[in-house]
Amino acid sequence: MSYLLKNLSIIDVESEKVFDGSIEIQGERITQIFHGEVSKKYDEVYDMKGRFAIPGLIDMHCHIKEGFAPHFTASGVTTVRNTAGNVIELENLIHADNDAPTPRVYSADRMIDGPPGLWGPTSIANFVTEDPEEAKEEVRRQVSEGAQFIKVYGLLSKTVMKSVAEEAKKYNLEVSCDLIHSTVDALEAAELGVTWFEHASGIVQAMYQGWHMQADGFDIDWENVSQDKIDEVCKELKACNVKLCPTLIVFDQIQLLPNSWDPENVVTQSCGLLNQSGALNEHWKNLAENEEMFKKHLGFLNNVTKRIAKTYHDLGGTVVTGTDCPAGVWTYPGMGLHRELELFVEIGLTEMEALQAATNKAAESIALKQVGLIKTDYKADIVILEKNPLDNIENTKEIFKVIKGGKIYDQQAILRTIPSKEYLEKEYMKFEEKFSIES
Repeated sequence: MSYLLKNLSIIDVESEKVFDGSIEIQGERITQIFHGEVSKKYDEVYDMKGRFAIPGLIDMHCHIKEGFAPHFTASGVTTVRNTAGNVIELENLIHADNDAPTPRVYSADRMIDGPPGLWGPTSIANFVTEDPEEAKEEVRRQVSEGAQFIKVYGLLSKTVMKSVAEEAKKYNLEVSCDLIHSTVDALEAAELGVTWFEHASGIVQAMYQGWHMQADGFDIDWENVSQDKIDEVCKELKACNVKLCPTLIVFDQIQLLPNSWDPENVVTQSCGLLNQSGALNEHWKNLAENEEMFKKHLGFLNNVTKRIAKTYHDLGGTVVTGTDCPAGVWTYPGMGLHRELELFVEIGLTEMEALQAATNKAAESIALKQVGLIKTDYKADIVILEKNPLDNIENTKEIFKVIKGGKIYDQQAILRTIPSKEYLEKEYMKFEEKFSIES
């Protein structure tokens, strides 16, 4: 059965044009796009006069769980890149039907860290080692479980990081890093074979040799960091073709405490519902109580991270949108990406460039096929907006309908699929049993 969305203003992020037209959808795919009148007859026709269509959004850095996966889709985020966790735990999401009310998941497995482990010893979500051969074996295990990229973390040594990158390359997998707490800088990591720099991390270490989070003897004016230093390192990284996911929202929400961004809509209000981590709002509330600590240890990076992201973008480098949800403070699943779009515009990107960083350019950066565009033969992942986001990027929050894999949803219908606490507890027990058997 096919249906037609007619009288839409379609935002083509590939050609950077907007045109009035109609979209034919059959099954999970867009089968035709029309300019002007349509003479064909359809089983169902939806008149979208006065509304705007954008591709489904992509959160390129999150840590998704089944308990709050519907929040992403209800926010128009139809694909996520899960940057560490456990692919066995995410099997229900990864193998969900195309039109499920949860996002498509492109995922790493557990992060590979050095001792003693920033998140503790080896567990279901991290693997801690100082042995290059153990690290290679873990890469092979992750490949066998279906990991789509590899994540390395802050305490990993250069020797082990190199071995991870070399092993991942054998399977054509990219390596992503979080170097915020590392003594390894971005240029060193790039030379070792790391491709992705989460939170734009490691760049400050490269700008100030010897600096790291625990270093003494540095008196840096973080609000007035030398642009020459930023330019120099970004140019070297661009020569290595690395990619940045700066997660600006993480640092910005800390700086805004106690008045962090909150759009107060149906999605954010539903974050008090129970999931396997407890209530999300309670989680963030507890974090927010440590305002002084967060501002001291992370908030100071807010301004410099924004300048790095803008500089690397202006050099023609890949810079994409991500949120680190649910880490940080008030990083709402799904809705947080709308704040990231606002921040991309605040640092100087156009509304179109911001949308591209969350749609086609995000998909291209990880070679996702048939996602990120409103285009014939692409998956029918579309967000219908009440207002034009090119007039004001804040209009991406004005969601009328979300189409996922060809199925039309309203936000409330998606949020009604949030799984119960009892279901999640049973699923987690199954996961723990399966993981212990397989590992």
